[in-house]
Parts: sequence; C-alpha cells; structure tokens
Amino acid sequence: MNLRNVAIIAHVDHGKTTLVDGLLKQSKTFRENEAAFSQTLIMDSNDQERERGITILAKNTAVKYGDTKINIIDTPGHADFGGEVERTLNMADGAILVIDAHEGPMPQTKFVLKKALEIGLKPIVIINKIDKPNARIEDVIKKTHDLFLDLATDVDQLDFPIYYAIARDGKAWSEIPASHGEVADFTDVFEAILNHVPAPEVLPDQPFQMLVTSLESDSFQGKHVVGKITRGSIKQGQTVTLIKKDGSTEQARIDKVYISEGLKKAEVAEAHAGEIVSLTGAKNASIGETLADSDHPEALPTIEIEEPTLKMSVSANTSPFAGKEGQFVTGRQILERIKKELETNVSLKMEMGKAGDYILSGRGELHLSVLIENLRREGYELEVGKPQVITKEIDGVKCEPMEELTIDVDTEHVGAVTAEVGRRKGNMLSQEENSDGTTRLVFAISTRGILGLRNQLLTLSRGTAIMNSIFTEFKPVGATIPKLRNGALVAHESGKAVAYGLYNAQGRGIVFIGPQTQVYEGMIVGLNSREGDLEINVTKEKKLTNTRASGSDDALTLTPPTIFTLEQALDFLEDDELLEVTPKNLRLRKKLLNKTARARASR
Repeated sequence: MNLRNVAIIAHVDHGKTTLVDGLLKQSKTFRENEAAFSQTLIMDSNDQERERGITILAKNTAVKYGDTKINIIDTPGHADFGGEVERTLNMADGAILVIDAHEGPMPQTKFVLKKALEIGLKPIVIINKIDKPNARIEDVIKKTHDLFLDLATDVDQLDFPIYYAIARDGKAWSEIPASHGEVADFTDVFEAILNHVPAPEVLPDQPFQMLVTSLESDSFQGKHVVGKITRGSIKQGQTVTLIKKDGSTEQARIDKVYISEGLKKAEVAEAHAGEIVSLTGAKNASIGETLADSDHPEALPTIEIEEPTLKMSVSANTSPFAGKEGQFVTGRQILERIKKELETNVSLKMEMGKAGDYILSGRGELHLSVLIENLRREGYELEVGKPQVITKEIDGVKCEPMEELTIDVDTEHVGAVTAEVGRRKGNMLSQEENSDGTTRLVFAISTRGILGLRNQLLTLSRGTAIMNSIFTEFKPVGATIPKLRNGALVAHESGKAVAYGLYNAQGRGIVFIGPQTQVYEGMIVGLNSREGDLEINVTKEKKLTNTRASGSDDALTLTPPTIFTLEQALDFLEDDELLEVTPKNLRLRKKLLNKTARARASR
C-alpha cells in the first residue's frame, strides 16, 4: 500500500484544523450519518483547544485517497507548544503550510516553518480564506517567498507549489479562481500530497527501529508509545529493546500494535517501516528514546528541544479559603500530577524551590497557563507566583531571552502602542500600514518587557490589538524596566463585600470583585489609581442613623467589576503577590496577608 506522512502547520487561527476537518470528511473517512460528519474542529478534542481556538496537542489521523493512505499530523500553531512541534515534525516527510490570505505569514508561521525546513521537509503552501473581503493574495504570496528566502536550508525548498482555499467551504484550487462560487473540493490538495510529498524512506528488510515521539495513555492498557517506524516491522507479542537516554537498555514485550484510521485507532497484527504506530507494553519508555530489535539494539538520535524561557512557582493553596473548593489540595497530590505531566510535556521542566514549592519552567506564558488551567479543571487547588524570566550565563555574561514581537493594531492607536513598548525597552524593527486601516508593528524586545504587556495593549487599543511573539536569542541583560503597574487595593478585613464598601473602593481605582464576594485580609480587590498599595475595607456597611439626609437612600451606582482571565491575572502579579487558583475561583492576594507583616518586610 502507498503511504504519505504529512504535517499540517500554520499560525493560530489560519484555518489549519478546519482544513483537516475537510480532508477527513471528503476522503469519506466518516459515514454521512456519523456524528463527526457534521462536527467542526474535529481534531481539537481538548476543551481548552475548543475554547481558545488553538491546537495545543499534536495529533495523528489518517485518510485514504485512492490506494494511498495519508497520515496527517496536526501540529500546534503557537511557539509556546514548540516541544510538540519539534517532536511531531520528525514523523513527517512533507508539510502543508496554511497561511491566512489577509494576515500573511505571522511569527509562529516562521517558527514552525523554520523547524520543518531544518529537517528537510518539502512544503506545500495553501493560501486560505481567499474569500475574506480584505484578502491580499498577491501581497501574501510575495511575503511568503521572502519568508522562504530567509529560512530555506536548501535551494530546492524555494520551489514550492501554492494552492488557494476556502477551507470552511471545503474548496481548494491550484490557481486563483475567477469566482469563489466555482464548484470545487479538496481534490487538488489530495493530489498535491501525492505529487509533492515523498513516500517515507524506509528499510523494510532491516531490523526494527523506532524513535518514541509521543506518549498517550488510556485506563485499560496504560501507556501508548507513538512514533514512526524507521526500519523493519513490529508484531504483537514481539520482544524489543528500549534504549534509554543515558544509554542503558531494558527489554519490553509489545502487547498491541495500533495504526490510525480516521480519528480511531485500529489494531493490527503487524506494522511496517514508514507507518506511524501506537504500541502498548513498553511502559517505561519516554519521549526521545529508541525501541529497537533485541538482536540489533541501535539508538536513533534524540530530538533536541529548545530551552524554556519562563518559570513560575506552584505550591499548595495557603489562603484562608484553602481546601474549600478543590478536590486535590495537598502539595504531594500536586507534585504527582506535575510528574505525570513531565512524561508527555517535553518542553516543561521542574525543580524544587527553596520554600518547598515547585518551580515550573516552560516556553512562555501560554504554555504554563494552559497547564495551570488543566490542573484547575481537574479539581486541583494551588497558588502561583509571578512568572519570571529565565536568564543564563554565556561566556561569563548574564543573558536574557529576546523575542520578536508583532502587533497588529488599528492605525489610530499606533502612537500609544509604540510608546508603551518603548517604555519596556523595545526597539522597532518595522512598521507597515495595511489597506484595511490597521498597522503591523514589529519590535525586538526582551521577554521581561513582554510580561504584562497584553493587558496593557488591549486597554490602550480598546481591545483591537493582536499581539504575537517568538523567541529569537539570548542577549546580555538590558536596562531595568520601570515598574509598569500602579499599586493594588488590598482588603484589610475578612467577610462579605457589600455595595457601600465597593462604592468607596471604586472611587480609589478599578475594582475586581462584585457585591456578596467573600474576601479575606490581604486579598487584592482592585487596582489603585495611584502608585503604592492602599488598604481598603470592602465589607464596610453604611452607618444607620435616625436622621434622613436628602438623597441618602438613593441606590449606589456600582461600576461592573473587571474580571480577569487566568493569563490576565498572571500578567497582573508583582513579586510580592500570588494567584490563588481553585476550580471555582481565581483570587489575587499578597504573599503576606497581614498588613503589619507586609510593613515589616518592606523595611
């Protein structure tokens, strides 16, 4: 049987998952009466993926086109999940690059394409959403060619086919169509995969060898080891050698062999070189290790994963409300869950902190916040510290991570955005006005300067700014960035917030909670309009008197509270603050809850 292994790569929201949906449906992978046939975002199975509209976990699926089986690897589009990208591209022999017809190549496109070209994948470019009223097809093609010139490692990579699509409608063309209503389907895309993606280079007669690229698990058979068979074949019941990263070896017996058929796994007696398989039985295997024939235990090169750039502390909840809203509340339970995560989340690192907390290091705020949100949804209670940039010493010089920051914003807000990034010591690299009244600004800025920037930009641009960044290099630590946030409004009494107390608080700044919210001493209830923290009593009732002043009984007008998402709450934190995370609530608080203790610590 003919075989193709292709990865689909794209920036967030450029239509990659929608394209995979269409390929699944048009290849008749589902019967028309199956539930998945009428579903959208079929590949985004994780709740957070559906809510955020992003792919977090790389996944495999397979379709049949004629007598060819096509394994499709859907990769994350965000650089924060680079560990997923780097692993899964190793299973592919070609790549489909999906680019939005209006936005063009974006920072994450550059990141994933760079990885694909470095390992020699042949790309097929699909310009998607060509029906957008502000589509700039010619301009986007020009920018795509420029991007390939920057990143190509081989002259052959500069010659790539381009297709045009409206993935949402299941249409694609090899040339720009005269009208978007033209009858079309994904036949051109299927043919492009057959013609431009090479069949996997395999050594079928050699001894079995496979690199562990991913791990999955289920409650019945435990750990599934996923990878592409580099050579030979594997059978159920076969004994293989697991070669660990440190060079040590152990024997493992393969119980079951699965291959992908659509979204399902199909059990087979034997699988051959070039196929992407899922094996059970190798329960001690980790990502980046090799499974090989026991008579010829030869290791494959391990996958290099880029280093983390951001860290934050995680520990058991210590607030006065600890243990009231979660199912898993002890440090030991949190540690066990983190260890389980470390098995599959290869970009994540953990070390013990001095205060008995766990220091998690990851690729960015999104990478870490997705993990925290998963823990929260699973019933864990924890407290999280301010994200900190990871520095490292290079040739005796302390260096920090730098990023290329791209901001798309309405042109009227360019001045305010540029000033804010300038305050954070960012240097502008380019500015380009688009025909739709937006401007694209590109800056070089330290990761330190990006922390907390997203909230600020949304405020300055009335919610219109779109910000993307990608790690570029480590550079000597730059100038100190001034404190960028005013002080907090801190509750100094425990109890239930009331309208009168909140009315007084909103005269001092922006309030984060509504009436009837339970608060405790040291909890942050708002943002002060000035520098420095301000103690405030939001539980204070209005004093009752016998005399009635004119208008005293009028209802108090309260401004709706500002409710933060998890990322916004993490952005808000200063060094002396924590975020309490429970399945039901996010609460900002001071590390030291007692006012006297805080005053003593600040001396």
